[in-house]
Amino acid sequence: MEIQQGLSFLGEQLLEKGLITHDDLQKAESFQKRIGGRTPAVLTRIGAVSEDKLLQVLSEMLHIPVADAQELPTDPRVFCQCIEKSGIETDWWIDQEALIWEGPDKQICCIARDPLNDSLAEVLNRAFPDRNVEFFLVCNYDLDRLLDAVSRLKSAMSHGDNDIEQLRELAEEAPVIEFVNNLLSQAYNQRASDVHVEPGEHILEVRFRIDGILYTRFSLPRERFAAISSRIKLISGMDIAERRLPQDGRLSLRLSGDSVDLRVSTVPGVHGESVVLRLLPKESRGFSIETLGLESDTYRVFRQWIGEPHGIILVTGPTGSGKSTTLYSALESINDKTKKIITVEDPVEYHLEGITQIQTHSEIGYTFARALRSILRQDPDVVLIGEIRDKETAEIAIQASLTGHLVISTLHTNDAVSAFTRLIDMGIEPFLVATPIRAVIAQRLVRQLCPKCSQPAEPVQAIRDLAQTLIPEEWKNQEPKWRDPAGCPECQGTGYKGRIGIYEAVAVTPEMQNLILSGKPSGDMQRVAKQQGSRTLREDGLLKAWHGITSVAEVLRVTAE
Repeated sequence: MEIQQGLSFLGEQLLEKGLITHDDLQKAESFQKRIGGRTPAVLTRIGAVSEDKLLQVLSEMLHIPVADAQELPTDPRVFCQCIEKSGIETDWWIDQEALIWEGPDKQICCIARDPLNDSLAEVLNRAFPDRNVEFFLVCNYDLDRLLDAVSRLKSAMSHGDNDIEQLRELAEEAPVIEFVNNLLSQAYNQRASDVHVEPGEHILEVRFRIDGILYTRFSLPRERFAAISSRIKLISGMDIAERRLPQDGRLSLRLSGDSVDLRVSTVPGVHGESVVLRLLPKESRGFSIETLGLESDTYRVFRQWIGEPHGIILVTGPTGSGKSTTLYSALESINDKTKKIITVEDPVEYHLEGITQIQTHSEIGYTFARALRSILRQDPDVVLIGEIRDKETAEIAIQASLTGHLVISTLHTNDAVSAFTRLIDMGIEPFLVATPIRAVIAQRLVRQLCPKCSQPAEPVQAIRDLAQTLIPEEWKNQEPKWRDPAGCPECQGTGYKGRIGIYEAVAVTPEMQNLILSGKPSGDMQRVAKQQGSRTLREDGLLKAWHGITSVAEVLRVTAE
């Protein structure tokens, strides 16, 4: 939504509601003096506030309702029929960036980039003198989508030219810039970790990954993909002309007032490039093992393990299971300024104070193994390896642990004990697996129930009986708090808000070492781990469901075999 009016009054309203800062206001004023543009567009373009929140404030100020996407006609012929009745050419309405249609009570409804435009009101009153005219505020995405649909219907516009210079020009157009900025602001406000821009044969879909689940947020005409993808490539430092090979890029933006790093990846597909953006907030991201979701007994042994002077601690799980957060939290916990801590990562996702972080570059031969060889001459006490991917990296990690270093790293395995067989499968001798490894933690992330709308629930008897055997002695006198999701505006109707870890912690005891050395199957190791007090991922999740932190259904979904 863009409306011509000064920054002062709108800025005061946004400041009063805590949606922007004085610094944001000064930047907007400076930007407007240099570049021009309408106030709301300027505020969203610099990333000071998301369009959704801005529309709410403007609606209150102007007493104009906001039209939700579900309230707008989906068939472009509805607009064209009303435009035809106005007696004014379709091209004029498109130039004015306005559309009209007949409402259920025969009133004329109008959405426009600038609904306070005097000439627009005059034309509507002249064209429909006996009809009520009602204006609506609308987000730029919905207006652009409908203008595109009407334009295609009337063959007034074509987006088929793939000329590179035209793509560059499209990427620099204000509506495209605003759409991409607003898209990212909405993703950040909704706590999305990733944004997927996926072209199909006829439709372009934009999906947000929120709490590990993908939700479709926009469906656009396929013709808009070229401009949007070109804009993303341009700002992330990619080659705008390359569409046949995968590319990676990176950029930093201000989204809703916060500084955010974005990692961008493109991969060519049948209908065009799939574009994925990973959002990595720079600020207000605290890493603490107290907030990971470790139960008290797991927390105690984990603190003990990361306090060891040497050995290997492994964290296992699939991509997106929170391993990096666990590693960073462990480092923050032991970073007391008396230890030299070095990390080798690909990529470095978050920057930690007082820790030397190294980014590998496999394209120039600077691999994990090569980086590790050099950092061992840097006199480290603790070494974090982003991932043990091959035999060479595993061997150097083992050598580092045997020469007096604490090594913390990750592996991609389904459970904790599978880490031992995975290393042996890589070609590591069993005695080199059994000796240096102190412990393995497997983990997953489960969605937490929304505190606003979750409701009491009662799981089946088998679940209640199993939970009763798992709860520690100090919980025996407490009542279980089983709950289920409901859905409300606070959680976008999902019933969940945020995620928490569930863990399986296995210590490498002498008995476990014997099993590794003798090549016993993982089932035998799992039984020994159970005898030593280790809980499975599902059992740890059920304890959280017992406390009402998550639902039984969510635990079963995440831990399904």
